[in-house]
Amino acid sequence: MPPQQKAFYFAITTVFLWSTVATAFKLSLLHLSPLQLLFYANLASTLTLLLLLLFEGRIGQLRSLRWPQFRRGFLLGLLNPLLYYLVLFKAYDLLPAQEAQPINYTWAITLSLLSVPLLGHRLTGKELLSILVSYAGVVVIVTHGEPFSLTFSSLPGVALALVSTLIWAVYWIYSTRGSLDPVIALFLNFATALPLVALLVWATSTFYPLDFRGIAAAVYVGVIEMGIAFVLWLKAMRLTSSTVKIATLIYFAPFLSLILIHFILGETIRWSSVAGLVLIVAGNLIPRWRMPVTQNQG
Repeated sequence: MPPQQKAFYFAITTVFLWSTVATAFKLSLLHLSPLQLLFYANLASTLTLLLLLLFEGRIGQLRSLRWPQFRRGFLLGLLNPLLYYLVLFKAYDLLPAQEAQPINYTWAITLSLLSVPLLGHRLTGKELLSILVSYAGVVVIVTHGEPFSLTFSSLPGVALALVSTLIWAVYWIYSTRGSLDPVIALFLNFATALPLVALLVWATSTFYPLDFRGIAAAVYVGVIEMGIAFVLWLKAMRLTSSTVKIATLIYFAPFLSLILIHFILGETIRWSSVAGLVLIVAGNLIPRWRMPVTQNQG
């Protein structure tokens, strides 16, 4: 199979897997607290990434890591998974999935904003337009299509969903500066954060007895969202000859997710959720838009 075709299949599989996780979040939160969900998902993801490294014969690379790399992995692990997913899961706990999920897709816009103070980046006109369009979509979603009503399903939930994009953007900026292989770096983040997550559960909650359905959904989140999907996406990006074409496929995931949210969770999808999501996706795509080049004839 040609590399580009493999890349396409990996990307499509990843998009489908990502489209399922919002539903899995809500199913797990029916039976677990956000912190309990984080613990079992973190545990599952750590084991999944460890098995992937064993399968690929790269486990020996862990033994060659030095203390600064472990320290960096731990510090980034405080952002992801600990802080990011804890905030995100709490947002899902407070909001309907059809609201929390689209807001999460504004992280790329948050990344553009943070690149100004953290990286010294200057926003272009396209980037400013993309920010306005995307956050207009957020307003449409959270106000249920009535932006002047100032009524929300949960204002704290909306705030947490937006804060989660901030945490992820900060994590993304600093994680991409590292020299480690991405899978090993992610394993370090999750493995070093796991004891602290366990300590928080022990101090504030309980590990058991818990509903099996909640744990099963949490394990699914850890294996798929935090493990396999990430690795498949990396493979797709490495094999493709056009990262733009592959990266654009990601925006099918939130629309597929709305379908699953409706049929599995039973949420009635509002027109405002769809319209807001369209604006958010459009905002994300604006910086990539290129004016067609025309030649003067005659």
